[in-house]
Amino acid sequence: MDTIFENLMDAVRNSYKEHGTLTNDILSVLHSVIPGPLLAALDLIDRQAVTILESPSGRRVYQVIGSSGTPYICLLSTDYCSCPAYKYAVLTRGDTKYCKHLLSIRLSVAMETCKQQEISNSELTSALHTI
Repeated sequence: MDTIFENLMDAVRNSYKEHGTLTNDILSVLHSVIPGPLLAALDLIDRQAVTILESPSGRRVYQVIGSSGTPYICLLSTDYCSCPAYKYAVLTRGDTKYCKHLLSIRLSVAMETCKQQEISNSELTSALHTI
């Protein structure tokens, strides 16, 4: 699945660079590979809810403001999200590999649409304590 997913993210990147949007073909493939959280993830991207938080030390975490306004901290290196849906659908049930927050980050990174915010090392530490 990882190789398929990475190839799909390359296709997302290329489609977005070429067309400024995701083509129907790309959306169709995304829906067939990750059907559950796709629409919600795309909504988060449309709302510009994905932010890279980067400290002076170069450490990065991702923050996604969820549909309810709750900020969730996500780690791409381990595909982890602090949201309850991740704990239930991904970790407990194994229904999917990504919650909508992680998928929105993966897609935003591929499309290069993440907002960036510099934070202090202590702010990064505080953010990590929330997970």
